Amino acid sequence: MIKMFSRHARSLALTAGFVGMLGLAACGKQEDKSAAGAAPQAAPARVYVVGVESAYAPFSSENEQKEVVGFDIDIMKALAKKIGIEVKFVPTPFEGFFNFLAQGDRDLLISAITITDERKKSVAFSDPYFVATQTIALPAADTKVSKMTDLKPLTVGTQSATSGDELVQQVLGKNSAKIKRFDSTPLALKELESGGVDAVVADEPVVKNYIANNPDSKLRTVTDPDFPKEDYGIAVRKDDPELLAKINKGLAEMKADGSFAAISAQYFGK
Repeated sequence: MIKMFSRHARSLALTAGFVGMLGLAACGKQEDKSAAGAAPQAAPARVYVVGVESAYAPFSSENEQKEVVGFDIDIMKALAKKIGIEVKFVPTPFEGFFNFLAQGDRDLLISAITITDERKKSVAFSDPYFVATQTIALPAADTKVSKMTDLKPLTVGTQSATSGDELVQQVLGKNSAKIKRFDSTPLALKELESGGVDAVVADEPVVKNYIANNPDSKLRTVTDPDFPKEDYGIAVRKDDPELLAKINKGLAEMKADGSFAAISAQYFGK
């Protein structure tokens, strides 16, 4: 009886094991089928890297939390939302702006960039989104300078690689020792305050913003009527026409729906 029971038990165990194996195999097939038929994961959305200057208020600057803020930043954020892209702002030295773009380290550039024929040779610009002009910053006590040509005997500060730099070169000469170049316009204006230069030539909105926020600087501005108007544009690589078309479409829509004007009013008034 014991032997018969043992054989019977072994038979039941083998049968149960076989059924269990079939069950596992069936589950495995179902899982494999489920995995094979699963929808593929969506690729993460591309994040466009935007080069911005971090010391060019009110267009772009860093706040106390080291976040870039300003008119250009707000415009770019609203524009990105309008055209359905994600952006990441990266502070970038203006002197190397276009090299970063050409090398692919940046996808877009925005920071009060004047559209010029020379720059158009290497980058593509959006439709203009802001119109500005240059201005001459002087000590408030200086009453001798009323136009650009009055700067010829003076030492003039400017930000490297800007349109203000180009304008000063036209008057003082490209290799003039009287031109002192700085990494940013605020640095040039600080030098003017301390007497290290006699004047500074730079974008009017930036200079006026600096004076408004530094009332003890005792500086004034002079705008030569011969200064040309300058259009600011967003720069992209020439081999990215699709992105450029989206930007232009988005800017046109923002101007039409009033969102552009609303942002502008926050920084420059109505």
